[in-house]
Amino acid sequence: MNTLPKNTLLFVGLILLTAALFLLDIAFGSVRLPLEALLSDNPIYHEIIFNFRLPKALTAIITGASISVAGLLMQTLFRNPLAGPYVLGVSSGASLGVAIFLLGSSFLPIAFIQSGWGLVISAILGGVLVLLLVLGISFRVRQAVSLLIVGIMFGQIAGSLVTILQNSSNPDSLKLFVVWTFGSLSAVSWTYMQVMLPLVVVGLLLALTIQKSLNGLLLGENYAQGLGISIVRTRFLIIIAVALLAGTTTAFTGPIAFIGMAVPHLVRGLFRTSDHRITLPGTMLCGASLLLLCDLATQLPADGYTLPINAISALVGAPIIIWIILKKKSNS
Repeated sequence: MNTLPKNTLLFVGLILLTAALFLLDIAFGSVRLPLEALLSDNPIYHEIIFNFRLPKALTAIITGASISVAGLLMQTLFRNPLAGPYVLGVSSGASLGVAIFLLGSSFLPIAFIQSGWGLVISAILGGVLVLLLVLGISFRVRQAVSLLIVGIMFGQIAGSLVTILQNSSNPDSLKLFVVWTFGSLSAVSWTYMQVMLPLVVVGLLLALTIQKSLNGLLLGENYAQGLGISIVRTRFLIIIAVALLAGTTTAFTGPIAFIGMAVPHLVRGLFRTSDHRITLPGTMLCGASLLLLCDLATQLPADGYTLPINAISALVGAPIIIWIILKKKSNS
């Protein structure tokens, strides 16, 4: 009887926390602004706040929610607590696409390179290529563990090709690729947002529509089939949702580590349930809050200098995973 009120309070708390972190992320940055800048008509302040900080904060919410839900879906599909949103090789495929683009940039039109769409399109094509390969195999592989291994192998192959390209590339191209792997929330402009947001919304809606099937998978594939759940269809929809969520955000922001793996564990511990009707919205809010917090941490040096978002997300996410493992061990 007390579960619903408790969960309601937790959701309200998470919503308020996300809103507070969102406002803080807009108010603080690498360039210090006076408090009155938020209400000022100064064109410089307006440019910084509305064309840089606001889209960056929104990108943190969208990306945090997306990769966290993708991680939850992967952990449910493979029933593996260490599964993350990139285990299907989507991130590695995106990295391969970007590596090919940067290495072959001298053969591409200058307008295409300088437009900023080059990296995005290359990352999407690379991720989609790996996804199509995994989807094709998913219809022939029955066991989720086997599909997990296939995804990891595709990721290893893509990673090997990236290493070969890095070894044969010039220093300037290599530097551009390394910077992309650091991840960046500030690269998403309002123009990019018009493409990124609809794709992510479709992925989140798709995840919300299969909550019943996801709950069935928690009990095992045989039990789920006994409940009338189509394993092949559910697996297919999960892969599509993960591709939209993880693939799209990786293309626009670069790979962001550990958030997708850590947040689902955090939510299950916070709400003390694995019911996806609760964990899915909870994961969206926790993922958004955590990435906003990470983005705030990247601004700590100030004076025009920021830390890589990937470094901060790893520093936050990895200890959460270690704490969860130690907590489970002490309770067993």
